[in-house]
Formats: sequence, C-alpha cells, structure tokens
Amino acid sequence: MKEDKEIEKILLNDKAYEKFLNTKIEKEFSDITDKVSQVSQKTITDIKDVPVEMLFCKNTTYLVMNKESKTKSYINGIQAEGLLGTDNTQRKKLCSKEVDYFVSDNIYVKFYKLKV
Repeated sequence: MKEDKEIEKILLNDKAYEKFLNTKIEKEFSDITDKVSQVSQKTITDIKDVPVEMLFCKNTTYLVMNKESKTKSYINGIQAEGLLGTDNTQRKKLCSKEVDYFVSDNIYVKFYKLKV
C-alpha cells in the first residue's frame, strides 16, 4: 500500500515522473550503445580474401578515378557491378581475382575494401 502511494506521488508530480522517465531512457540507451560497441566490424582490403558473392554487395567499396577530370570518388559494389555492365571478360577476371580493377568508358574502378 505504501509503495502504491509513492507511485501515485511520482505520477502526480510531473517533474519527478519526467526525471524518472529520462533516467530510464538514458539507461536503456547506454545499454544499447554498449551492445553495439561490442560488435566489431572486420575490414578486408585484399581482394583475394573477399568471397566471390561479396564482390558486388552494398558493403563493398570501390575507388573510382575519372581519367578526364582526374577526380576520385567511392561507390559501393552494386554500383560497381552496374558500371561493369555486360563485359564478361573483365567480370571473369575480377571474379577469379586475377585483377582488382576494371576500366569502363573514361573511369578506372578499383576494389578498395569490404566491411564484414
């Protein structure tokens, strides 16, 4: 009965209830961030260590160099596969890991890393 009265007091007092909620939310947030920090991501930078089915996934990053403007940017594996198009020769070389790059029109695309 005494415990019910204390809960009733907390509920009637907006500031105490708000403080209670903030404390609870902060605790839950810190628990979640602790769990996330325990999960570590592995980064593979050598194409020979990448499984073939992961070469063109969203977690794979490719470096793109434009030959004309001399600029560089990064794309994911799905975009790289689109740039590769239907060129089976370059696709076979890349999938067999003979090379870690390919050329498409005026750009040079090179494997950069995979986050597992």
